[in-house]
Parts: sequence; C-alpha cells; structure tokens
Amino acid sequence: MTGVFPSVLTAPSSKERKYDRQLRLWAASGQQALEESRILLVNSDGPWGKQSTGASGVVGVETLKNLVLPGVGGFTIVDPAIVTEADLGVNFLLEELSLGKSRAAETCRLLKELNPEVEGNFQTKSIVELLQQDSGFLSQHRLVLVSGPMKRSSLDALCKAARELNIPVLYMRSVGFYSVFSLQLPPSFPIVETHPDPEATQDLRLLNPWPELAEAGARISNLDSLDDHQHGHVPYLLLLLHYLEKWKESHGGKVPSSYKEKSEFRDLVRSSARTSNPEAGEENYDEAVAAVLKSLNPFGLRSSTREIFAMEECRNPRQDSADFWIIASAIREFFQQHNVLPLPGSLPDMKAQSADYVSLQNIYKSKARKDVEEVSKIVRRVESQLGPRPGEIPEKDIEVFCKNAAHIKVIHGRNIPQINGEAHTIKTVRNNISIADSLIPIFIAFQILDNVVADIQEGRLGGESLDDEAAWNAQTDRVISVLTHDDPSAVDKDARERILETTQELRRIEGGELHNISALTGGLVAQEALKVITRQYVPLDNTCIFDGVRSRSEMHKL
Repeated sequence: MTGVFPSVLTAPSSKERKYDRQLRLWAASGQQALEESRILLVNSDGPWGKQSTGASGVVGVETLKNLVLPGVGGFTIVDPAIVTEADLGVNFLLEELSLGKSRAAETCRLLKELNPEVEGNFQTKSIVELLQQDSGFLSQHRLVLVSGPMKRSSLDALCKAARELNIPVLYMRSVGFYSVFSLQLPPSFPIVETHPDPEATQDLRLLNPWPELAEAGARISNLDSLDDHQHGHVPYLLLLLHYLEKWKESHGGKVPSSYKEKSEFRDLVRSSARTSNPEAGEENYDEAVAAVLKSLNPFGLRSSTREIFAMEECRNPRQDSADFWIIASAIREFFQQHNVLPLPGSLPDMKAQSADYVSLQNIYKSKARKDVEEVSKIVRRVESQLGPRPGEIPEKDIEVFCKNAAHIKVIHGRNIPQINGEAHTIKTVRNNISIADSLIPIFIAFQILDNVVADIQEGRLGGESLDDEAAWNAQTDRVISVLTHDDPSAVDKDARERILETTQELRRIEGGELHNISALTGGLVAQEALKVITRQYVPLDNTCIFDGVRSRSEMHKL
C-alpha cells in the first residue's frame, strides 16, 4: 500500500528567528526596506567651549543602537570629537580603552559588535567639510540623524541639502531631564501601510452588498426551519443581511439610517434570538446586535483620502511620478466609477461553523481580488499612457495599496522648527505657551540653548562656558522679543517664569546629558526613524517634547 505523506514543514530560517518580533510588526517588506537603508548620524559639530559635562552625543548613539539591533543595512557616524572622561560617565557604548581616541571610530566599532550583519563607517571631519568635499556623500543615505546642539549654519546647510534630495532629517537634543526631537520630511511623504485600528479597517458593505454577498444572505431566508444548533451558528453578517431585507419590506425599501431607526432595527434583531436555545445564549445574535451601529453605515471617504484625490499629483500623474501617485490615480478612478474603494477583503472573527465562515470569507476575498484586478488594469493603462518608466509597478504593491486604500495618508513635511524665522512656528508656540501645563517652554529653552552655543562657537561671547548668565539672559530676552514682536501679551508673566525655570535647568547642567533620559529619547527617535524607513505607521508631524521630571510628552506641529 502506497501512503501519501504530507509535505515536510519548513522551519524558520535563522534570520526569521532572529528578527521574529519585528517581522510581526512590519512584515518582510518592512524588514527589506530597513536592510536596504543606510543611516547617517551627525553626532557633533566640533567643540563648543570648555565643556565640564560636554555635548556627549549619547542620544544619537542610543538612537543608532536601536536601528542596528533590528538590522539596518548600514550607518555612517560623523563626529570630530575625541572621547573624554565626561563621555565615559554617560555613554554606555564607550569603554575605558576609548579614552583619547576618536569618538566616531569607537562608537562605530562597538555598535558593529551588537549586530555583525550591519555595515558601519565613520568620519572624523565635520559635516560641512564632508558636504563641500563630496557632493555625493549625503545621497548615499536614506535618513539623517542629528544629535545637537550644532552650529545653526551647519544645521541649515545639512537640512537644505537633505531637503533637495528628499532625505528625511531627525534633529534631537537631550539635556538634563529634558529632550526635544523634530522630524523634517520631504514636502510630500505618502504612506500606504498606516496600520490603523483593526476595527477601523472593516468594510463589510452590508448596506450595498454585491450580488454574491446578497445571494449568501438570501440563502438563510427561512431561519425558523433551522434547528437550535444551526440557528445559533448563522454568521452574524448573514443575520444582519437577512433582517435588513425584512426591514426594507416594511420601510419602503429604505435601510435604517438615523440613530432611532438603527436602535429599532437592533431591537428587531435582538427579539428574534431564541431564548430557549442552549447554545450559549446565541452569541451570534449578540454579535449582530453589537455590530448594528458600527456596521450599518453608508460608505464615505475619509477626509485624508479625499484630500489625496484632490491633489494635482493624483489627478494628473506624470511620467516621473512615484508609484504611489499612479496607483492613487487608479484608485481615484475606481472610486469615481463605483462610489466605493476597493474592498479590503478581511472579515472579523464571529461565531459560526467553520464551513460557513470559510464560505463567507471566500466571498469577501473573491470580491477583493476582482477589485484589485480592476485597479491593476487602470494602472497598466495609465502606465502605457505616460510612456517609458524605470519599471512596471509590481502587482503586490497594487494589492497592498487596494487593501489599505481607505487609510492612506500624505504628510506635508515641515522644516526643523526655529523660533527665529518660521512664522508658523512662532504662531504655534504663541498658541500653546499660555496653556498652564504645556511643555512648549522646554522647546523654547532648547532654542535659547542653541543660540547660546552658536554665540560660543562664533566667538560672540567673551567666555567659553555655558554657565555664562549674561549670555543666557540675553538670548532669553531675544527669543521672547521675537515671540512678542507684534503682541506684547503673547508671553504673559506665568509663561515667562516657566521659560526661565526650564532654561535654568539646561544652564545648570551646562548642556550635558543624563544617560537614562537620552536612552529613553533614543528609543522614541528610533521608533520614528523606523516608521520613516519602512514607510509604515504614521510618523511624527513634526516635534516631540519630553519632560523627564514629570514623565510627560507632547507632540506639536511647529
């Protein structure tokens, strides 16, 4: 007798075992994007005064550590500094043998030990020198991390060069118990896989079922003939379709629309459950009742999707347009034809017999595949009309876009905020500074710190110490005068006192970092970096402020 044996199960590869948890978060496509990325860390801009605690760059190295561990493709550290005793006291990625050596070389060496698969390089020149000497240096990287404070002129030059190449920049600062980081994204940064709440992605189409779904609902027209076991296992979606037809028969063909009508419909469904059924109280009816308010809603576009459809890039894609815009234009055309988006095809869990659930699942998946095929045809037509492109858009990308079409998002990137010149930043700071518990005074204090450091670096101060009270007072008055330029009431007495309290903390520690605050901030920054690299989840827009004294954080569009 010849037996038929099942195929041997393939065990996970060593790589899959190593990166198992993160693969669950961003799947193979996200891991591939990470492994194909090279990160630039600008960890200092050279010496700035007689540092007692110093600009140790801990937050930058901690951020990079959190990208090396999950397997970023490679990194480059730019840091002209030499390892000092102060560094050894707060930077856990340095060792005693590092003293007196290049900080870039030592941190690079020790970071590579954490994950030998990651390629690491370093540069001991300043970032401005590197940009001037090698025009292609910056373009080798997909993301720039900057650990401040650094010269304003250097930061501006780096951000400008990155903006021209559409390379995102994360500028982070950690001093004492406070930290701030800001994300500069390109003017248009589209995201397909935003990973919304699973319940928000359910698109069941119960009010306008396609023929196959309507036919499945019609098959249970005679519920009374079912025995208790069958009655208690009818999928709740089919129950809702069944009772919707009964509702329409007595309401002129209309579905329940108002809250009152939906409540009446819910009572109709609840009253139809068999109270004598020993099948756990007919959980399928309980599920149907619970789903009425969230599932019986007419289809509507989210405002973010509507805004994308209205953009010129979507309405009129060009030959050099990114794949995102060509697929988005096809989705837009699909919506104009059907007044709905492509069906995602996913189903929630529900009480049902396995065969019934699989049958229902196949109906949704089949409809989703048909929608993808229709969108693909539109994409191919648009591609042929635009002319030769680097390559045909992969079918997998179209499928992923269709599945997430209801939740796509485009972030319009802003520059790294500076109070000195950005009108939007000044307006937002003004609007939040009067709020009693706002963390905006911490952001202002870091702006003042940057100005004091710039004065030291440019030789505008008589001394070289960050403990220069006159320098802090002068810069505090300067920043407040910018905020109150045309409105003296913009910074009231209480707000001014909160600014002075936070600047005093930064001055007290003379720009130095505390490892625990920098390590925590490095985790937060790395999380945003991963969102940018993988183009999954929605990244920061655009500044986060952390108060380690009260363990609070705030996000602001500055």
